[in-house]
Amino acid sequence: MRKPFEAAGPAPGLPAGTPASLPASLHAPLEDAAAGAGIPDIAYTTVSTPIGDLLLAATGRGLLRVAFPGEDHDAVLHRLAERAGPRILRSPRRLEEAARQLDEYFTGRRRHFDLPLDRSLSAGFRLTVLEHLSGIGFGRTESYAEVARRVGHARAVRAVGSACATNPLPVVVPCHRVLRTDGSLGGYLGGLAAKTALLELEAAA
Repeated sequence: MRKPFEAAGPAPGLPAGTPASLPASLHAPLEDAAAGAGIPDIAYTTVSTPIGDLLLAATGRGLLRVAFPGEDHDAVLHRLAERAGPRILRSPRRLEEAARQLDEYFTGRRRHFDLPLDRSLSAGFRLTVLEHLSGIGFGRTESYAEVARRVGHARAVRAVGSACATNPLPVVVPCHRVLRTDGSLGGYLGGLAAKTALLELEAAA
């Protein structure tokens, strides 16, 4: 499977005629040139994890999006271009810290993410819910109903579920820690196998 945008030509923000896949020695100067020129709006990379390859995308404000293997990464990037800005560059260096912290999390060496987040893809009640989720500690869980009560809208259980299902920053903003009242998993954008794996990782730590 090709990496996002690569087979279609140069990453947005690079000069026309630039090969899509470049040696690191050539790609790094292009990253620097793009940054110096005030581009890109969005930097992205992919990282390998025990639950598959995750797409990471960030703006100058912070981490904007984490996408699961089952999502179409090309489609995710195109939607981000429409929402956050059309200039996109594959830039692993700009996402090194996020990649490092994710590696530490998956290898049992990190329990809390300390990353700047760009929450501009969420608003209103959904943003309120996602901000609350960041406070659910490692290895802990809450029910959808409990989250609704804690954010001051006890009847909004389904809306809490919708906020979790559309969380643009899964794993980092831990919607996997939200379960049904009976303790069953509920849904998960990354699939129930991924949700189970994350909960088991935290339970074993």
